[in-house]
This record gives sequence, structure tokens and C-alpha cells, in this order.
Amino acid sequence: MDSEQAEPTKDGEFSRDMRYIPTRITADGRDGYPVEADRYRLVIARACPWANRAAIVRRLLGLEPVLSMGICGPVHDERSWTFDLDPGGVDPVLRIPRLRDAYLARFPDYSLGITVPAIVDIPTGQVVTNDFPSITLDLGTEWSQFHRDGAPDLYPEDRRDEIDEVAERVFVDVNNGVYQCGFAGSQDAYERAYDQLFARLDWLEERLTRQRYLVGDSITEADVRLFTTLVRFDAVYHGHFKCNRSKLSEMPALWAYTRDLFQTPGFGDTIDFAQIKEHYYVVHTSINPTQIVPKGPDLANWWTPHHRDGMGGRPFGDGTPPGPPPADERVPSYGESAVS
Repeated sequence: MDSEQAEPTKDGEFSRDMRYIPTRITADGRDGYPVEADRYRLVIARACPWANRAAIVRRLLGLEPVLSMGICGPVHDERSWTFDLDPGGVDPVLRIPRLRDAYLARFPDYSLGITVPAIVDIPTGQVVTNDFPSITLDLGTEWSQFHRDGAPDLYPEDRRDEIDEVAERVFVDVNNGVYQCGFAGSQDAYERAYDQLFARLDWLEERLTRQRYLVGDSITEADVRLFTTLVRFDAVYHGHFKCNRSKLSEMPALWAYTRDLFQTPGFGDTIDFAQIKEHYYVVHTSINPTQIVPKGPDLANWWTPHHRDGMGGRPFGDGTPPGPPPADERVPSYGESAVS
């Protein structure tokens, strides 16, 4: 079962199942999985904000040549994400139709959520980890030997305490907060989540009025984690999850900040709005039983000037932007003036 569809608690509050596979891929291989080129496959779905984080970090760090990526389709059933975008509905590297197959290859009795992102050991076909917070941090630290020349430091040691603090607030109130609104099982639970979400967005609005990025003068892990929720806000969360006090486009600093990141190489070129909308509106039948996917909003405004560069800052610190994504990973609609 998709962990996002967990049943509300007794008081109607949505409770995310945070039990993930804690195995890590590290430079010293202490969990049995050493960092190696061409050994692992990152599996994502473009629809999923948690998986989107891993896709962005992989792009920014230039890990495409050593860590391949499988992409699941936007719609799944109660059993698993599937590789229905690939010829024959089978991942060309793992040779499986469902991500569930990789989980069961390692844990035959696995009973928790089949979630993305997941990293799979190609030689054995077994899932290594789906612990999404650790995956991006490890890509930034444990995989440093394979980072591209000019890769940014997304988790600088002298800023880690502040990054962790900001990222935790963002996770509790925003990343997970939109789900607590959308999957609330009572009016009181919904209103508590709604108030908490917009209180934090107001806090972020004030913070980002004063500075270009969340921590320091360059992009960090904290920005990656916030971006993947904000980029989905108007297209999905505002209506589908009833997060409707304000649209993102009505919060000036947050809207400019998110457009700034969207127009930065490595961010917007991972976003497929059509898949995002199809996932939420088709899969979440408890919220949208008709499975009708909204035609709007008009997405042309993602390309309007943001003027955030006037605030200074260096997006990649001492590094450089990543090059274009590999041809087989390009989002067809990226760069178009409008996406339906």
C-alpha cells in the first residue's frame, strides 16, 4: 500500500508511516553496500515529491554516469509502483515490471509501503534502501568521489545544524503538512493541519523576503526539500488537498523563490506537471472518486522573471550549473510556454 494513503488516526489526523529500510550505501561499505559506479539503480516516479528530491540531487551532483535511474509511471495500484512507461512495461535494467519485485527479492515477507525513491542493487535485483531523507544526504556526502567537477556542496559541514533545523520544520509543517490536510479524517484535524501549514509558509515567506536561499547564500539540501512541495502547490495541493488559503502565486517571496529554483538547471528540468497531476487526481480515489484530472492551472507563468538574482547569492556556491539531462531522461514538456 502506498504510505501516502495510510488510514487517519483515531482523532482523524493523517499519520505517515516512517518505517523505511535503513540500509545505507556508504563510501566504506559498512552496511554491506559500498559506493560503486554502475552497481545501483535509483528508482523514482516524477509524480512523487519525495522521489523528486533524489532526482534533483543526482542531477546537481552529476551522478548520472555512475548511478542509473529508472522511472515509474504516475499511476499505480495498491500493490506497487510500476514501470509502465518502459517498452513492455518492464524496467530495461532491472528486468522487472513492478518495483515491488525488488523489495520482495530482498524481503520475501515485506509488508510495508512499496515507496519511491528506492535504490536497487542491480546484480542481485534487491532493494537496498527507500529511506528518502538519507538517500539525498548520502548522495551528497558518501558519493563524493563520483561528483562532477563543479558539483555544489549541498550539505556543507559548517551549515549542517541550521540546514537540519530548517529542513525539519519544513518537513513537519509543509512537506508532510499538505498531506495532513489532504488526508485528514475529521474537520478538527484538517483545520489544525491547515493552520500549521500556513503559519509555516508565512514564516518561510518572511525568511525568504530577506535572503535568496533558505540557509546561507547558495542552494542547500533544505532548498531541495522545500522546492518539491512548493512546485506542486498550485497544481495539486491548493485544490486537491484543500490547502486553499493562498495559492503559491499569491505569496510573493515564496512564488519568486520557487520560480528562481525552477529556472535553475537541475530543478525545473525534473518536473513533469502532467504526471504530477495524473498521479494525485487518479490514485487518490478517496479524495477524488471521479478521477477527473483538472485542466489547469496555466503553467506559463513558471517562466516569468523572478528577479531573485538581484538579492545576490551564488546558486552553486563555488561550483557550476549541471549540464543538460541525458536525452532519455528529459521531460518532454520542460521549457514549453504552457503545459496542459
